[in-house]
Amino acid sequence: MKQLYLLLFLSIFLFANCSSENSHNSSPKLPSVLVFYKTAGFYHTSIPAGLAAIQKLGRENGFGVDTTKNAEIFTSDSLKKYKAVVFLSTTQDVMNDAQQSAFEQFIKGGGGFVGVHAATDTEYQWPWYNQLVGAYFESHPQIQNATVQVLDKSHLSTSFLPDRWERKDEWYNFKNINPNIKVLATLDETTYQGGKNGASHPIAWYHTFDGGKAFYTAGGHTDESFQEPLFLRHLLGGIQYVLK
Repeated sequence: MKQLYLLLFLSIFLFANCSSENSHNSSPKLPSVLVFYKTAGFYHTSIPAGLAAIQKLGRENGFGVDTTKNAEIFTSDSLKKYKAVVFLSTTQDVMNDAQQSAFEQFIKGGGGFVGVHAATDTEYQWPWYNQLVGAYFESHPQIQNATVQVLDKSHLSTSFLPDRWERKDEWYNFKNINPNIKVLATLDETTYQGGKNGASHPIAWYHTFDGGKAFYTAGGHTDESFQEPLFLRHLLGGIQYVLK
């Protein structure tokens, strides 16, 4: 009889232990983003600061962050583990045809895209990418202070910003602007020298595209950008938007 009770006790103990392990293993997995920073043209020295900042945002806000400058990761199988991809100041031609195709399928499957600064100075011969990122870089004046006019405060990336946000950065002029982007903020070209997009100069935007979500901010040229609380919160909001 004692042996029977002992066996019963051991069975209950093992069952409870297995149930506990299964419960732990089935806990929700954090969404992950891939930060891609390959450059085939100008290399922004702020990239390391941007990588560190996004990694910190991930730790503090519940999403995983992997980083790479190796475009070979752009395969259908490798991209399955990510909810979104961030292009951090990529430049020029950074993917071959097969990699481009895999990334297109990722977006079409509901994946997210975040472009930071020189993401618009990328893949000029890939029309699909032009539509995804929202515009192409055309030119820029010297780094200087300018006023950003926040037009839409209903978005995660702008809800907390002042109506007129003054900051220092390298301010891009754009060409081939996708008319379907939803502009969040524009530059007041009267507050700095060298603007070429006129009264409606977009500087941050978002949209849904080809099955996925996209967000772009033109800030982030300087190391200091990735230490600014408002810019970091702006970038975080863009990442959170495409992760939703």
